[in-house]
Amino acid sequence: MDHKDVIAALPRQDLARLTQRQNRAGLWHLAGHLGLIVIVGAGIALRVPLWPLLLPLQGVLIVFLFTLEHEATHKTPFASGWLNEAVGHLSGLLILLPFTWFRYFHLAHHKYTNDPERDPELLAGGHPKTRAAYLWHVSGLPYWAGTARVLVVNALGRAGGSYLPQRALPRVAWEARAYLAVYAAAALSLAVSPLLFWVWLLPALLGQPALRLYLLAEHGRCAHVADMLSNTRTTFTNRVVRFLAWNMPYHIEHHAVPNVPFHRLPELHAHMAPHLKETAPGYRAFTRDYVQGLGPAAQ
Repeated sequence: MDHKDVIAALPRQDLARLTQRQNRAGLWHLAGHLGLIVIVGAGIALRVPLWPLLLPLQGVLIVFLFTLEHEATHKTPFASGWLNEAVGHLSGLLILLPFTWFRYFHLAHHKYTNDPERDPELLAGGHPKTRAAYLWHVSGLPYWAGTARVLVVNALGRAGGSYLPQRALPRVAWEARAYLAVYAAAALSLAVSPLLFWVWLLPALLGQPALRLYLLAEHGRCAHVADMLSNTRTTFTNRVVRFLAWNMPYHIEHHAVPNVPFHRLPELHAHMAPHLKETAPGYRAFTRDYVQGLGPAAQ
């Protein structure tokens, strides 16, 4: 039995209910996520006691906006299309990941999940196989270098990739130019005040390793097959991580039916749970097993 059989066994009325989008759940979740960023950022800006300890926490809150941007590529967090687009671009700006470009990249990942020859995530070297490569990957530095390169290339009108249709190239170029203009303004503001450095830039650098570790669990060491029950992993974790990641630890469920909104994934999981083939009992356990299987030398 593969993921198609499992979904086919779900009553049509239940599937229709699970795929219904709404604004309320997304807005409450967004308010919580952004509210935490504002509160922690205010603590840093006001230099509350032990404020340096807030820097990595702020970073984790910011970089995990990736999971919201990811959801927005599927147009599922909100029923309103403009809301999905707005939060997608806001998240993309904060983590240096251009939203329009990423939508095409990510949808190709869904179409060719874990296919070594066609999945853009694998072609970008997303799953390190040696200890040296793992440490470099988890540092987050390759991510920042890669996204910066994408922005510059896109802004120059030289965006590539088989997943990008010709009709999208002008939008991708103008998007990159707009992002770079915002970053230029942010850089100029540092001459007046270092605030953005402390509440955004430095925290994002410190928080990126947590996101790299989290993302490795989604497909790392999964089978190179078409069955979503095997080429993707669901990781069992606590409510805090599920909130932070917009329920994306239910990742098999998301890949099996990508148009199910984040707040419905626990219900979909209840239906699919007996059939899941690739799971992890937690991110610590996954990381331990992944590291134990790494080779000693760089490739």
